[in-house]
Amino acid sequence: HVQLVESGGGSVQAGGSLRLSCSASGYTYSSYCMGWFRQAPGKEREGVAVIDSDGGTSYADSVKGRFTISKDNAKTTLDLQMNSLQSEDTALYYCAAGRLGKSSIERLGVQNLAPFLSVWGPGTQVTVS
Repeated sequence: HVQLVESGGGSVQAGGSLRLSCSASGYTYSSYCMGWFRQAPGKEREGVAVIDSDGGTSYADSVKGRFTISKDNAKTTLDLQMNSLQSEDTALYYCAAGRLGKSSIERLGVQNLAPFLSVWGPGTQVTVS
């Protein structure tokens, strides 16, 4: 049974930092594409960052230079380091995974990956004030 569980959300002042973590179990972690997505109240879900099975990364323009996605294959965890947080970053953040190759990720782009990722965590709230 494949499972993803996020942690690390919370409240922070603008300009501050948070580190989200996603714990994965039940599948061949290293072969999956994994990503972070977020949804603010009244808004569509949006892609934030993705990392492919080789460690290649892609980011939404709104977070480039501020957020860093990383994964630890040994620990089967996916992290999102978020710096210089802004009020616009307030959202419910989700971790997701799916069997997408590098070429598909590049073709679709981080904003269009969500429908192709089959495993989702319950989410963790990030509030920036």
